[in-house]
Amino acid sequence: MTGDRPVGELLREWRHRRGLSQLDLAIQAGVSARHVSFVETGRTIPSSAMVLRLAEHLGVPLRERNRLLVAAGHAPVVRERPLEDPDLASARTALEQILRGHEPYPALAVDRRWNLLFANAAVDVFLEGVDASLLRPPVNMMRLGLHPDGFALRLRNLDQVRAHLLPRLARQVAQSGDPELSALYEELLSHGPGGDPPPPDPADIALPIRIRHRGTELCFLNTVTTFGAAFDVTLEEIAVEAYFPADDATARFFRERA
Repeated sequence: MTGDRPVGELLREWRHRRGLSQLDLAIQAGVSARHVSFVETGRTIPSSAMVLRLAEHLGVPLRERNRLLVAAGHAPVVRERPLEDPDLASARTALEQILRGHEPYPALAVDRRWNLLFANAAVDVFLEGVDASLLRPPVNMMRLGLHPDGFALRLRNLDQVRAHLLPRLARQVAQSGDPELSALYEELLSHGPGGDPPPPDPADIALPIRIRHRGTELCFLNTVTTFGAAFDVTLEEIAVEAYFPADDATARFFRERA
């Protein structure tokens, strides 16, 4: 979405993306359907409070809320600073402590486009042997995992991993409208068999990741943590992925290596 489009057009696009009618949105936001219609057609320029109210009920990410405000002629209200900003030093320190605290097991932090921000020392089990071109910054962990020159060849359950990750990426594309994520999805889809990936098994509460590493099969379960009370666009978009040993052999491998 570009900044020169009318706010009504952008809000209508988000409403369609969420599968809501004007009446649905009006009921949720506590306004009249007529008012929603006037905003979307440009007959009414919404106040900043109204933009934020509609965005909240549409589940619009913080970054896009700022764009909606600018499109309506208002100033952004949510700060957006690079992670290197001095004011985010405490957040960077907290991230690094979280990753180090998970050692001897792998943990990493990625941005909204799956680009690697931080990693602990144990992540080398995923990076070893991948093509050097995939390790040039920014290192994209989704591409690294599913690209045939990444560690996809070492995945013992590649089809299962694809069936879990690609629908997740597709949901991100639908929720964010990010063209770069859309391009990444199409690229990774092309590396596998034709057609959409099969849906993940609803009985699977966690994705097992089985990878060959120096003659050993390692098996992980992973969790994803986000900052639900983030006060900054950059922080809201960071995800921390922590990998846990799924069997005794994997746990023993990392304990002995440590």
